[in-house]
Amino acid sequence: MYALHDYHFDLPEELIAQTPAAERDHARMMVMDRQTGAVDHRRFVDLPHLLSPRDLLVVNNTRVVPARLFGHKATGGKVEVLILDYAGGLEQLDTKGVFISECLVKASKSPRPGTHLLFGDMLTADVLDSRDGVHTLQFSSQAPLEAVLDNIGAVPLPPYIKRTDPAANPQDRHDYQTVYAAHAGAVAAPTAGLHFTDDLMQAIEARGIPIVALTLHVGYGTFVPVRVDDIRDHRMHAERFHVPSAVAETVNRHKAGGGRIVAVGTTSVRTLEYATGPDGRLRATEGQNDLYIYPGYRFRMVDAMITNFHLPQSTLLMLVSAFAGREAILDGYREAVNQGYRFFSYGDGMLIA
Repeated sequence: MYALHDYHFDLPEELIAQTPAAERDHARMMVMDRQTGAVDHRRFVDLPHLLSPRDLLVVNNTRVVPARLFGHKATGGKVEVLILDYAGGLEQLDTKGVFISECLVKASKSPRPGTHLLFGDMLTADVLDSRDGVHTLQFSSQAPLEAVLDNIGAVPLPPYIKRTDPAANPQDRHDYQTVYAAHAGAVAAPTAGLHFTDDLMQAIEARGIPIVALTLHVGYGTFVPVRVDDIRDHRMHAERFHVPSAVAETVNRHKAGGGRIVAVGTTSVRTLEYATGPDGRLRATEGQNDLYIYPGYRFRMVDAMITNFHLPQSTLLMLVSAFAGREAILDGYREAVNQGYRFFSYGDGMLIA
């Protein structure tokens, strides 16, 4: 249960989705009974009829930032930069528009502190520090940073989604964003939410099922592979989150009334669980979330979850295994492969209840 190889499964490469379903809410959805492991095959558009007014849906309203930048060193060499902590940099943004963040930098030669980088006419950066493959950059922009990134930045798609030209991705800007995205700060989408449309949200609310939103800014750590043989030795990257007081009050009231808390995505799961105290009540709070959920974890708040199909040996696969049981999840994944489900960020999903 704690060995990394216990979370391996065989996945044909052709099942890794490169684009989303033509209609978001018509993606396929495996429905798994958490107690028995039994599965049914549905569509996301069926979701309102699979829930009831005793359910409360919790979504993550983070917004993906076009944080992938292509530029060059002052000396001429090409560079590619991924901003890792956009939300944290905004908190420290000064009146002169100076923005500091940890970044990943790809170049023919790793830039040293003091290296000057240019991204068109509106944005420059200086390398302040380099440590363990992560560089701290200080950006200076000639206009509000959000507007500059929106103009020149690219969507930081995960590495398994292949693009000939990552900078030319107008459709990905739409596809890799939830319809309820509100607060900029993520470098990866909360992908279970990509299946929702405005029509589907309205149909859910028409069934008397309330929806509330919290925020967790998904970081690049979600793509970092587990590199230890014993999964208990892995350490999660911390991600910024916020649970508003109104959301905490609604969740606690619904839970106390005997209702189910249905989390949309593993990011919502981790935020709800991190912010729930030993008394079983959700706290209104914000900060850094480094909660690592793997089998043996006792869930305090979440009763059901909507999620995508995750990478082999990933922390996300370990989380859903903690929720429904490792054997049941791997059996479900094998069934998904046999049925031709599409995997990962742009793929199909699951309702585990």
